[in-house]
Amino acid sequence: MEPNKVQSEGGLNVTLTIRLLMHGKEVGSIIGKKGETVKKMREESGARINISEGNCPERIVTITGPTDAIFKAFAMIAYKFEEDIVNAMSNSPATSKPPVTLRLVVPASQCGSLIGKGGSKIKEMRESTGAQVQVAGDMLPNSTERAVTISGTPEAIIQCVKQICVVMLESPPKGATIPYRPKPASTPVIFSGGQVRADPLAASTANLSLLLQHQPLPAYTIQGQYAIPHPDLTKLHQLAMQQTPFTPLGQTSPAFPGLDANPPASTHELSIPNDLIGCIIGRQGTKINEIRQMSGAQIKIANAMEGSAERQITITGTPANISLAQYLINARFRDVAAMWNDPSSMTTS
Repeated sequence: MEPNKVQSEGGLNVTLTIRLLMHGKEVGSIIGKKGETVKKMREESGARINISEGNCPERIVTITGPTDAIFKAFAMIAYKFEEDIVNAMSNSPATSKPPVTLRLVVPASQCGSLIGKGGSKIKEMRESTGAQVQVAGDMLPNSTERAVTISGTPEAIIQCVKQICVVMLESPPKGATIPYRPKPASTPVIFSGGQVRADPLAASTANLSLLLQHQPLPAYTIQGQYAIPHPDLTKLHQLAMQQTPFTPLGQTSPAFPGLDANPPASTHELSIPNDLIGCIIGRQGTKINEIRQMSGAQIKIANAMEGSAERQITITGTPANISLAQYLINARFRDVAAMWNDPSSMTTS
């Protein structure tokens, strides 16, 4: 976020640049048919809205303008996403509406101010706006930025963004910021019958298969002061292929499976190979804590049993909590698989 103070008739005004990280489907929603939706957003808000180019699974949406224009643009995006959720639920038996979720990209040097001493600032924002706010523990790949996830009603999100902007203006970034740039999707994968799909996940796992066959890796990679053991890539590949997000639990393909008015708590168990459990736990438990916070599920990892090659993970919560936790665990395996596929993107997390 880059503040630039300018003088206006109403006194001191502020021009901001805010970056959002969006998946392809979300980007498609705000672009609209022939670009009509984003054109309307630009005209009505007065903000400049630019969308990064490239065949990427993720895109950066940059919103620039005076504060009022920024907030109008955010409101239009939040209400558009809520409209998408309502439309998706029209053919679903789910009765509980999921929250709207936006991901801001913020320089890591500003995240401390956003969290506050002992988490006081982020707690205050959650309580005063009613929005859920999560600051990622790790920086985005090859950058000095972190993702800040905001979930809630459009009204709560708008109020939360206003408060975040105030904090960002009061605490400018320290030092140079290396912006996050999403990686392009890999080369299209050719399936049987000659069908071609530029599916980044399929391409990633296909490339990983080639890596398994042709590029044996050393047992350890030295990163700074750390010696990082290489996981068993065959197992990692198999786990990365378990990619069905939000597995329907007792429902027939709803848009938001596992959501109902009063879902009962239940338990689900997973078995993870011992040499991959570190991928899920992360350094000092950062990854597993992140998954617990984002999913709302209780997640317990059993101690290693003598003679057993696997560890048991027990997930407890509503069906929606469990589905989200499973999705985040599988996503973590896919991220790590991609990391070993492209060593240049490795961090010590």
